[in-house]
Order: sequence, then C-alpha cells, then structure tokens
Amino acid sequence: MRLLAIASECFPLVKTGGLADVVGALPGALAPEGIAATTLLPGYPSVLAAIPGAVKLRALPELFGGPARVLAGTAHGLDLLVLEAPHLFDRPGTPYLAPGGGEWEDNALRFAALGATGALLAREEGFDAVHAHDWQAGLALAYLRHGAGRRVPSLFTIHNLAFQGQYPATLFPRLGLPPEAFAMAGLEHYGHVGFLKSGLWYADRITTVSPTYAAEILTPEGGMGLDGLLRGRGAVVDGILNGLDTLEWDPESDARLPSRFSVADPGPRAANKAALQHRMGLAEDAAVPLFAFIGRLAWQKGVDLVLEALPALLEGGAQLAILGSGEAALEARCRAAAVEHPGRVGTFIGFDETVARLLYGGADAVLVPSRFEPCGLTQLCALRYGAPPIVARVGGLADTVIDANEMALAAGTGTGLVFAPGSAQMLAAAMRRAIALWRQGEPWRRLQTNAMACDVSWRRSAGRYAALFRDMVRAESIDA
Repeated sequence: MRLLAIASECFPLVKTGGLADVVGALPGALAPEGIAATTLLPGYPSVLAAIPGAVKLRALPELFGGPARVLAGTAHGLDLLVLEAPHLFDRPGTPYLAPGGGEWEDNALRFAALGATGALLAREEGFDAVHAHDWQAGLALAYLRHGAGRRVPSLFTIHNLAFQGQYPATLFPRLGLPPEAFAMAGLEHYGHVGFLKSGLWYADRITTVSPTYAAEILTPEGGMGLDGLLRGRGAVVDGILNGLDTLEWDPESDARLPSRFSVADPGPRAANKAALQHRMGLAEDAAVPLFAFIGRLAWQKGVDLVLEALPALLEGGAQLAILGSGEAALEARCRAAAVEHPGRVGTFIGFDETVARLLYGGADAVLVPSRFEPCGLTQLCALRYGAPPIVARVGGLADTVIDANEMALAAGTGTGLVFAPGSAQMLAAAMRRAIALWRQGEPWRRLQTNAMACDVSWRRSAGRYAALFRDMVRAESIDA
C-alpha cells in the first residue's frame, strides 16, 4: 500500500514540537506492516538542504502567488516529496513564526498551498490513502473532496485540538474551492475559514494521539468548541497512542549522554546526574533527589503549577532543573526561582537537544503536570531513560504511566506517579510521595526498572494504524 502523509514538520529535518517526532518516526514503523509512506513537506531551507539529489516530479506554474515545483528525494531514511515554493517557504524563522515574533501574515496561504498540492499528488501519483496531520494539513481534505479525479480515502490526525488554524472569511475566495465548501457542513467555523475544521469534516477517519484524549475531546470541557462536530462524527474517531523511535531514543547508545546506561546496568546514570547538576548550576550532591521539567513554558504544560508547588520540593531537600521557553511571564518566573534558590533551582531558557537528553538521562524524575495533553512524548522519553515521570491524569499521560500507589508497588507494576486533579496542591503531594520513595532506595530502583522496561516503541500503534489504513482502502474499493 502507498500512503501519502502531509505535514508541516518532520524530525530531523524541521521540528518545533512532538508533531515532527511522530511524522518522522511513523513511516519506519509502518514499513514492516507493508505500508510504504511518502511524506509531503513544505520546502523550508532546512528541508531543501537535506535533499541535494532530489529530482523534479512536477512543475506548478502558479501556486498562491508564484511558481512552485514538487521535488522527490530521500533523507534520513524517509521518502519525501517537497513543495519548493520560494515565495511561501524560503524565509528565516520557524515554520510558523517570523524572526521578530508573531505569525507570518500569509500562513493561511502557505498551508493552503501545502494542502492543495497534497490533494493533487494523492490523486495523480497513485497513492492509496492520505494521512493528514494537524491543522496545517487540514485543507488537503477539502481539496480532495471537492477536486476532480480519483477519490482517495483519508485519515486526519489531531495532535493538539487547541491549535485550529482559523482565518478570516475574506480568505475563502482565494482558496479555489467551490462556494458550498464555506458552510457549516464544510470548513466554515464561527464565520472563519477553519483549517482544522476542514480536516475533521472531510476526513473519512479521524484519530488523535491517545485513547483518553479521544474521549476528552468529545466533551465541552475538552472539545475546544469542536466537541459537537466530533460527537457527530464519533463513529469514526479513534485514539492511537504515539510512540518513540527507540533507535533515536536509546540510553545505551545516545552519544549526547556523558555516560550511557541500560535497564540491566543503570549504575552509569549517576555520572549523568552529576553532569546535569554541574550544567544547571546545582549543588553537586548525589544524596539529593533531582526533578526536571522539560517543555514549553505555557499554561497548558503547567510549569506555573511546578513553581507554585516548589516549596514542597525544597522542603523535601530536592533540586529542580527547568528547560524550556515560551510565555515571557513564565520565563521570568523560572529565572527568578533560580536566582532566589541558588544551587537548588537551575533554569535554561530556550531549547537544546543535548541539554534535554542530559535531563532525561540524569534527573531522578521528570515532572509533566499538563492541564491537558493529547499524548505527550516527554513522559515516554522519561520512561525510556529511567526518570520515572510524575504526571497529571489527563490524556495520553493517563494512558502511559502506571501510578506507583501502594497496591501497584506491592504488585511490582508502577512506572511513575499520577496525580489528579491538576492543581499545585496535588502536584506537591505527588512530589512529596516521590521524594519519600526515592529516599527508601529499593522501591525507587524497582520503579525505575519498571519505567525502563516499558515498551514505548511504535510497535503496537503501528499495527493499529496499518489496520486502519487497510480498512479505509477496503471500504473505498467496496464503495467504488
């Protein structure tokens, strides 16, 4: 089976978050299932630089304001189609934000171009199915539905419902879609052009990245204004957990770690803790528990809860290392905590992959107190690297971490600590519980062993995706 994946980012070519990790890892996971995935990406400078031997597949004389062409190439084991449109993608900054901050003013046209090109390629290049990722690819499914030619079954995956890609209605005439597409039974969303709404309405099947999140988005509390549409399409909504590329994320071979280790030999991990303490300006003391927060400094991720619960951590004699960037006010609060508690709190504002690996491979535990979390890769990385995660019981966090309560400890099944509701008080209680377990020694070592023994790979989830794609193609052939 030939699958066309459409996405705005893909690790290791371009990455702003977990979407890129999934898009980069899933093709390799699907290959043993008999599915050959090709990924369509925008022609950002970093993507074009990775495919110097690419060949022109087709020319697009006019695409939303300028000429473009589709290149075919390979990089990092991935089969790629790249939309080379310099007027849309040859620019500095991130895929979505200009260097001075704020979205590119033409983001709607940039990702409409990605969607229109994806629909064209799906129909004319012999693909059996389409897999569109998040709002940036949502319009591809409107173009598929309303375009002429062969019908291709489609799957739309929601990575985070909070990001919806809504643009003024004045954009619609420029999209080249028929007037009937701008309707409630289409891509219109509260008077705007809704890119995510387009994916949800036009896709044959919908997935999101964990079973619990799939249930949460059907509720008014979790549906972000789209719960009614999602409930109406509930029969085709499913939750499939994300996984990790366990070759890329492997503490036994990770060259970014000062000291590599394994579940059978975790001893060298202590050297990473010492290196982490030194790197973050913490007191170099093996006899204190070290907690880490790794991620966006944003309300969703709950770093404010970490700062509010900080007294419980400090009273327990623990340390805290924070790595991330985001909202200016939260960045300032993290810096202030490090200044106020020298040697106890360390802050790195920004993102550095080597520092991130050091936190995973050296911290005793990783804090993931998200207010909502579609899946989360942070806790999977923490499990893989032997830093039992402390997570809020939401979304994919609830689906991937087994709480080390008294019964779980007795049964030997705990892999981390889970708290609810998502408040500073309950996070503080979970941290106190973790500190007590860490100081007991052997119970924490069992917890760490259980965490590292978890299968966080794509193996099970790839099988579910493959079955879904086969079912889509089979249903299309019956309808035809």
